[in-house]
Amino acid sequence: MRKSKKISVGNINVGGGAPVSVQSMLNVPSDDISGNVAQAQRLEKAGCDIIRAAVPDIGAASLIKTLKENCGMPVVADIHFDYRLAVAAVKAGADAIRINPGNIGSEERVKAVADACGSAGIPIRVGVNSGSLEKSILEKYKGPTPAALVESAVYHASLLEKNGFYDIAVSIKSSDTKKMIAANKLAAEKFAYPLHLGVTEAGGGLSGIVKSSMGIGSLLMDGIGDTIRVSLTDDPVLEVEAGIAILKALNLKKGVKIISCPTCGRTRINLIPIEKELEKRLEGCKKDITVAVMGCAVNGPGEAREADIGIAGGDGAGLIFKKGVIIRKVPQDELIDSLMGEIDNMI
Repeated sequence: MRKSKKISVGNINVGGGAPVSVQSMLNVPSDDISGNVAQAQRLEKAGCDIIRAAVPDIGAASLIKTLKENCGMPVVADIHFDYRLAVAAVKAGADAIRINPGNIGSEERVKAVADACGSAGIPIRVGVNSGSLEKSILEKYKGPTPAALVESAVYHASLLEKNGFYDIAVSIKSSDTKKMIAANKLAAEKFAYPLHLGVTEAGGGLSGIVKSSMGIGSLLMDGIGDTIRVSLTDDPVLEVEAGIAILKALNLKKGVKIISCPTCGRTRINLIPIEKELEKRLEGCKKDITVAVMGCAVNGPGEAREADIGIAGGDGAGLIFKKGVIIRKVPQDELIDSLMGEIDNMI
């Protein structure tokens, strides 16, 4: 497990051994205040830990204040080019600022942002991706290689360090999953700042989730990464759901985990809609349990014996079992309710 520096984004610790947090970004136009608040509240309900909002103009700084008044999540202000927007966002109550210090302008402007964040006691996330690399670095490495991405990140962080600012998180992203993985592995060796993981411009739906899972998941398995965002061309709630699923799959987040068989010719129960219904009914469950949904009464309890509780199908009926031990048989139309009743009674 990589040891990283701990920073605090509002009430969420990032790095230093803190649980890996899930982030998302609002995609409602910044001047639609009520729309942004409604989306942020949906994201919070879905389990998002940290929210980011674009601040493209000075008027959008008021969005930060309104979000803080209406949501419990820490809010990160996303700033590009204009240092005055960063300073305004800090004054509006942002819990962190996301910038590329190199595109803010002169050293005096970078210092102004660092000083504002330092005085407010909030961190800065340095964001680097394949499309933001400096011309000199691109020429040196003949393209946006992993080493080029890391050198750019080190350079941007150094601009803040020159001003005595070290409350930094770093994100190094690429739409190329292999480059993203290689760059973050290299970054993990270069500095101790917490790393924000994500495959940028991953796409939408299933393909985007797969790319993100490969990139984020492989790094987390190596103990690299402190906070994550699954970037999708989709409803950001799906980003949060995917991020939580990645963490649960790696046992990095507590909660209900469902394991289910893909069904085969032995299946004598309509298992697919049963699994989908159980997913819906278990969405709000906070118990740290594994629930098995198996199609075959012969092999199900044995294959899923490590599950805390589960069901296995038969001819129009199903078995309920705990840790592989069958506790009772119930008709198919009572199976979901019976299983939920057992789960409700579990400690």
